[in-house]
Amino acid sequence: MSDVTRAKNGRPVHHWRRDVIELAALFTAVAVADAVANLIGHGPDGPQLLLVSAAVLIATAAFHVWWARRHGHAPPADDTGARSAAERTGPSEVASGESTLWRMRTTVKDAPGSLAALCTALAELRVDILSLQTHPLGDGTVDEFLLRAPGELAAAEITRAVSLAGGTSTWIERADTHDLVDAPTRVLGLATRTALDAAELPLALRQLLGRCTIRQLPGAPVAGRAPQGVPVEGVLEDTVMRLRAPEGGVITVERPYLPFTPTEFARARALVELDARLGPRVPAGEDVLTLPEGSDITVRRAEPRDVEAAKAMHERCSTRTLSRRYHGPVGDADRYLNHLLSPRYGRTLAVQTASGRIVGLGHLLWDGDETEVALIVEDAWQRRGIGGELLRRLVRMAESAGCASVYAVTQASNTGMVAAMRGLGLPLDYQIEEGTLVITARLAAPPRAELEAVTQHIGLPQRG
Repeated sequence: MSDVTRAKNGRPVHHWRRDVIELAALFTAVAVADAVANLIGHGPDGPQLLLVSAAVLIATAAFHVWWARRHGHAPPADDTGARSAAERTGPSEVASGESTLWRMRTTVKDAPGSLAALCTALAELRVDILSLQTHPLGDGTVDEFLLRAPGELAAAEITRAVSLAGGTSTWIERADTHDLVDAPTRVLGLATRTALDAAELPLALRQLLGRCTIRQLPGAPVAGRAPQGVPVEGVLEDTVMRLRAPEGGVITVERPYLPFTPTEFARARALVELDARLGPRVPAGEDVLTLPEGSDITVRRAEPRDVEAAKAMHERCSTRTLSRRYHGPVGDADRYLNHLLSPRYGRTLAVQTASGRIVGLGHLLWDGDETEVALIVEDAWQRRGIGGELLRRLVRMAESAGCASVYAVTQASNTGMVAAMRGLGLPLDYQIEEGTLVITARLAAPPRAELEAVTQHIGLPQRG
């Protein structure tokens, strides 16, 4: 029986001295056993002596095992190494290494001890309450928790315990580190973003209210009066809220999976009122870029006052360029500009020459739950890299806004737009819808804290 090990260089090393000793011991044991068998087997009581010897050997082996365990040379019989993580590492290490964040909302009776019973039920499951917000109702209270639970604890077990403790209409979903920001800090950050950029209002509402669909509809004034149907204070209808838009239209927010509370409605209305008081605003800032042939262009945020310059660019564009961009009658192209250049519906980047002429526009449009990108570059300035530069900047804006994807509606013959989307280096999905090509790019939002996003999310991705 050779004992083979490996040296540091990986080559096997044979211990030949040990092999020789083991072989000598084996031969000696065989010789002794043969001599004893011949001596005892030929005697009158040979078989009895062999049986007694076997019994003595077994008893000796049993005594040795007992002695070793009695004096701690072997692990206890009940220790198989299958202890729980909590017993091996302690509760704190389990919580930090194998925990899961949950956002939970449940309704409890407005009575003393209701919240205490809920907290006790969560404590029995080793669930840590990181934050708590209360939303008072008429006959109860909606409690919103941020929880840290053991990783092996399923959401169904949490909701079952909450239900037994008196909670009703319980809703739960996975949370992330962004939710660790407390509510007052979150609201102040969203107000700051809204104050600096009018285009932030839909994004601020979405981050305030969670997964929801936000649409802004133009108003229909009658005899110079405000639109009918939505009062100044707004309307709250369970899973839908309607707010008066600053321009007189209606902002509709829908969240079918979870009713809005009066507290959420008041916060959303305060953000809209702040936006209305500050009026239209676009953050200043521009970048000067040099094209490969040596021409300098300026990229900046566009605003409503650029409508006339954009119309002049339309006049210089060919019918083919306008039809590829607007997918409809060319004569209607100018009608879209007031909508596209309004910060209420998204963000627009303008490319202008040293003389101040606009030669390209890039749009990032909030389309309910989705985000659309669209480009148009004047014919004389095409194939110079302007479209690709605009698209990269729009995608960075979408990432900083927390968008999961962007899509572009184009035609299969529009090789320039298809090439620009491929040049992003992102996973792309292609789909044909009613004769048009829809290209969707999946984004990877940067993993940063929400407070950092407040300062980095505003204006152009790069400042000149």
